[in-house]
Amino acid sequence: MRVSLGIISALLVSLSFGQTSFGQTSPAKLEFEVASVRPSAPSAPEQVKVGLHIDGAQVRCNYLSLSDYLGIAYRVKANQISGPEWITSERFDISAKLPSGATQEQIPEMMQNLLADRFQMTLHRESKELPVYMLEVAKGGLKLKESPPDPDSDATDDKSGLNVAGGGSRDGISVDLGKGAYYAFANNRFEAKKVTMLQLAGILERFMDRPIQDKTNLKGRYEVTLDVSQDDYRWMLIHAGVSAGVVLPPEALRLIELPGGDTLMTALQKAGLTLTPRKGSLEMLVVDRAQKTPLEN
Repeated sequence: MRVSLGIISALLVSLSFGQTSFGQTSPAKLEFEVASVRPSAPSAPEQVKVGLHIDGAQVRCNYLSLSDYLGIAYRVKANQISGPEWITSERFDISAKLPSGATQEQIPEMMQNLLADRFQMTLHRESKELPVYMLEVAKGGLKLKESPPDPDSDATDDKSGLNVAGGGSRDGISVDLGKGAYYAFANNRFEAKKVTMLQLAGILERFMDRPIQDKTNLKGRYEVTLDVSQDDYRWMLIHAGVSAGVVLPPEALRLIELPGGDTLMTALQKAGLTLTPRKGSLEMLVVDRAQKTPLEN
């Protein structure tokens, strides 16, 4: 039974915005000077592009779900957000301007206030004990190459801007995480450059059957290459599609119920890492109420 991997990979592109590097915000209420929130224009299923772009005082986000925006606003990962099904499937574009003197570190709080206002949203936090994987260093030690320092791409000042973008097609997935970091998943191979272990855990869990918590205690950035079988490649894409809110055909959903991921585990072992199944506590962001159509700008 064949499942169209091209359609799945085109639709499931969902960036690790919860891992985007923003600092802590101040306690005072912060808001964008002006902001526009609109439903995204339809995108061809064979080619989808999404992104977050910050250039000076301008913030532009395109083709992101409300769940993605919540990840930016509250610094949480996709599997820590729950609510109505449409928050992962409906897509929106946001264009906003930072007030004078504002910094990139204040964007998450501004996004919180914008989402609450335009979507008339209420939410709460709660903790849940769930099955997770622990990403840990294997007994033989880490075998990954650490990325060399790059003063230009590692700059953290606001003037350097921020561009996080991704695209998916029948040829696979490619995501630019900004400042020289990226990951790609295509042709049965996962490749990443300049990613932290926290980022790697957040990326891989989108392709797996449970959340992944980083327990490596590693602080550097690394180059990662993982080869998987064709069956596991399909299995992982289907899991990512479900995570991203893609409506999949019944034959794909039947495949997701089968065991998989063995070759990914083997590839991680070769890289000096392990994924150990355990129970873990996750802080969840629960959307109690949200208006599907944002208020007029």
